[in-house]
Amino acid sequence: MHPWTLVFDLDGTLVDTAPDLAAATNHVMATLGLTPVSVAEIRPFVGHGALAMMSAAAATHGRLLAEPELHDMFKIFLRHYSAHLADKSRPYPDAVETLQRLRATGATLAVCTNKLEQHARQLLAALDMTDLFAAITGRDSLAVYKPDPGHFTGTVERARGLQTHAIMIGDSETDIQTARAARVPVVAVDFGYSNVPVSTLGPDAIISSYRGLEPALRGLM
Repeated sequence: MHPWTLVFDLDGTLVDTAPDLAAATNHVMATLGLTPVSVAEIRPFVGHGALAMMSAAAATHGRLLAEPELHDMFKIFLRHYSAHLADKSRPYPDAVETLQRLRATGATLAVCTNKLEQHARQLLAALDMTDLFAAITGRDSLAVYKPDPGHFTGTVERARGLQTHAIMIGDSETDIQTARAARVPVVAVDFGYSNVPVSTLGPDAIISSYRGLEPALRGLM
């Protein structure tokens, strides 16, 4: 049997990146003369990208960021985040050990994230996780990005896998929509950044920790 290709989202799925994303957002708030917001306030917007996080943080102060200002702040966000993206971000418990076991049993692993590829690679390298993955694609790696299925299928292709033997693992509606569009099974983690319960989004399986991933995958293969 051809080995399965397991394609993981990054933020909120493999790594808890909210603390460093919140810090970058608060760096922007300081630039605007606004007080910091909490990680809890930022967390629901992590999956929607930096622009959404900055807009939401400013909105807590009654401040609306117009489009030109928002994009100027985005440059400031990126500079800060690039220098601090692994200060507090950590893999979720049991994630690395589970990935190592999956690789040892013949699975091919890949990352498909809407993070910029440079940032994804920088983060995974800082956490000593890069070598686990046969392919790492970001928002800017291909002509399309999630929820377009081409991001998923392009990632599988780069990992030299087969679309008929591929599974998505993610934490958000975007990940589930991507898998459905690509016509592959999807496992949702319930500890990520979805702003609604993942059970309402119709994944094929749900896990509450990485100790549940291998049994969930066996049920889908």
